[in-house]
Amino acid sequence: MLTATRTTTMLPVEDPERAGRFYADMLGLEPVTTAPDGTRVFALGRGDALGLMPAEKGAQTGHTVLSFEVPDLEGEIRELEGRGVRFEDYDLPGFKTVGHIAVMGDERAAWFTDTEGNILCLHEMLGDEAR
Repeated sequence: MLTATRTTTMLPVEDPERAGRFYADMLGLEPVTTAPDGTRVFALGRGDALGLMPAEKGAQTGHTVLSFEVPDLEGEIRELEGRGVRFEDYDLPGFKTVGHIAVMGDERAAWFTDTEGNILCLHEMLGDEAR
C-alpha cells in the first residue's frame, strides 16, 4: 500500500550543483547519490528522500513545496540563519509573521526559499498535535 512506502519529493532546480550546495551546506541534508539525469538525491528523516531535478528556469511554483516539521521552531530558525538562510516575513490581510513566524491554529510556521526559488517551510505543531 502507498501508506507504507518511502517517498521522494522532487523539486525542480535550474542549477543542480548550486542547489545541492544549498541543501547540503545550508540545510545540513546528507547527499545520497546523483542520478544519470543529474538529479541530486538527499536523505530526509524516516527513510524519505529529496530529489533536486534539473529543470528550466521558472519551473518552480508560487507555493510551499516542502515543509520540515521541527520540535523547536525558534531554535531551527536561529541555526539556519546562522548558516545564511534568509527567512521571509509577511504582512497580509489575515496573515502576518512576527519574528518570521506565523501562527495558524495549532501550528506555527516560517518560510524561506532555496537558491532556485522553491518555497520551503519549517513548521511546529502545538498542543495535542505535537509529536
